[in-house]
Amino acid sequence: MTHLLDSYQLGDLRLPNRVVMAPMTRVRATPEGLATPSMATYYAQRATAGLIVSEGVQPSLVGQSNPGTPGLHTDEQVAAWRPVTAAVHANGGRIFAQLMHGGRVSHPDTTGMRPVGPSAVPAVGDVFTPAGPKPAPMPRALDTAEVPEHALSYAEAARRAVDAGFDGVELHGANGYLISQFLSSNANVRTDRYGGSVANRIRFAVEAVSATVEAVGAARTGIRLSPGGTFWGVEETDVPELYAALLAELARLEVAYVHFEATVEEEVLVGLRRAWPGTLVMNPVVPMGPKQTGRDEADHWLGLGADLISFGRAFIANPDLVERLRTGLPMAPVDEATYYQGGDAGYLTYPAYAHTV
Repeated sequence: MTHLLDSYQLGDLRLPNRVVMAPMTRVRATPEGLATPSMATYYAQRATAGLIVSEGVQPSLVGQSNPGTPGLHTDEQVAAWRPVTAAVHANGGRIFAQLMHGGRVSHPDTTGMRPVGPSAVPAVGDVFTPAGPKPAPMPRALDTAEVPEHALSYAEAARRAVDAGFDGVELHGANGYLISQFLSSNANVRTDRYGGSVANRIRFAVEAVSATVEAVGAARTGIRLSPGGTFWGVEETDVPELYAALLAELARLEVAYVHFEATVEEEVLVGLRRAWPGTLVMNPVVPMGPKQTGRDEADHWLGLGADLISFGRAFIANPDLVERLRTGLPMAPVDEATYYQGGDAGYLTYPAYAHTV
């Protein structure tokens, strides 16, 4: 039986355990999208994870979704990330950068630019701006000739990520952001080669991954997906067919891993696990839901064929999560009010477990 604390070979990386720190937006970067010393401390505190996946990092200015998030599209941003990756490596860790193009989930108040998307269909809900939440604006539909440059932006950011010291990258193909928007059957109402059929709706994702693999290698490229997820109002028809087709292309590209969220029935996810011949990272709990992943959920999915298990909120409140899982120590609760407030409170202030005599 696979054990959560067993080691695992992921490409060229030997992971000491199967615990992954999930990507989580914490909006602690500077207004210029620069990583900070506090971010270096935050990730270094959690370096006992088998693998850290960073918060979402915008690959371009128009791809920025939220204020306060870091980027990987300028030389200054690359330089700012180097102390972060160095701190993780100094503590014995491994870290991938999650590359997140927000697409239509953005606002001109954040970027100074009109958001873009596969179609002129706005996201559902309010988006974050420097002045607080505002209704999601109408995005500009990308012309067919423009789409490849946005796919290439992931590859360009991946090169910068490796230059900044990251061990690899994870393309954010989940949760209603740009790749997810192209996969969607309601955010994407295109009639060209990027819309309509399953083969066309997966095309943008495949082009983005292909370009990234060519840029930094398949062993350094993963992707996160949320089959059937409805974040920001996206919908997907024919989920098993859509993701089976996408997984077939990802298998051909031999990417390092696929990272699933539990956004569809377990039966469907198990079927997709069988269809995917490579490494599967599983996040057993729906992001932003009421439940926090624990040992039971992790062991359940290891039993269903997952190779690695990602933990989100548990890692925010428990920098020593791996040790707590190893020894059965209780988990500290997370303070949701501090998720996005900025500063070090609720960021660097969660302690390791204190043994009392």
